Amino acid sequence: MADAPRTVLISGCSSGIGLELAVQLAHDHRQRYQVVATMRDLGKKGALEAAAGEALGQTLTVAQLDVCSDESVAQCLSCIQGGEVDVLVNNAGVGLVGPLEGLSLAAMQNVFDTNFFGAVRLVRAVLPGMKKRRKGHIVVVSSVMGLQGVVFNEVYAASKFALEGFFESLAVQLLQFNIFITLVEPGPVVTDFEGKLLEQVSTAEFPDTDPDTLHYFRDFYLPASRELFRSVGQSPQDVAQVIVKVISSPRPPLRRQTNARYTPLAALKAVDPSGSLYVRTSHRLLFRWTRFLNLGLRCLACGCLRIRIWPR
Repeated sequence: MADAPRTVLISGCSSGIGLELAVQLAHDHRQRYQVVATMRDLGKKGALEAAAGEALGQTLTVAQLDVCSDESVAQCLSCIQGGEVDVLVNNAGVGLVGPLEGLSLAAMQNVFDTNFFGAVRLVRAVLPGMKKRRKGHIVVVSSVMGLQGVVFNEVYAASKFALEGFFESLAVQLLQFNIFITLVEPGPVVTDFEGKLLEQVSTAEFPDTDPDTLHYFRDFYLPASRELFRSVGQSPQDVAQVIVKVISSPRPPLRRQTNARYTPLAALKAVDPSGSLYVRTSHRLLFRWTRFLNLGLRCLACGCLRIRIWPR
């Protein structure tokens, strides 16, 4: 007798990774999942419904969910049959890029309200049921920026560091209830959102920022960031495929990076746990060895640069 489909609640499904993941799970040929694909603004559901096709209304339903609202979370869960969520995927998130002096505290707080407290709010809502049933899986779409800081992404990286610390700590307790946590850590992901964000910040004013810092941001960081996305960026479909494998695993890992081409860039902290090697190397690559950085990224993209990095 086949097992009943697992209910999978996914936040942030209007585009990108969330949309692709919802569609892939809904189209599972073994029909192992009943997907509740959510988004803050249902006016943006058209792309998801078109991609879902015949799965819409069968193995996929669309629901409104604002992860920054207790009321919205409660309303969304009340619409799920039995209120039981077997797999929670915390995917909703916002970005923030630019010189620190030119960013408002309100913008920084919005990043944490969505990326960190939004995930915490959802987990608090589904945990009682998972604990009662003594089973469940919580998937968190984190980032390699939850493992290493990236220049001019200080606030976004901080929100992902917070996720990593929070969920690693929680994972210890939840194993006692047979509940697994997986932090999925993509590198650069090529989406319309990222493209628009980089385009917007390239012309933004960033008041209260000194000319030197603006120069470094516009003339060093932005070109390097565009090259990084071109060279080693993944598609949302690729990341979603990794998450599908994680969800289907009987013993899910705590962490799963999605992009092997990014590994050499992420491994410097493993070589030198003090972090000094990573900071010095990143500084030199961005501000002194720009041509070498671009060449290295292109080599990583084509596979001609194969690096093995071993911890001390």
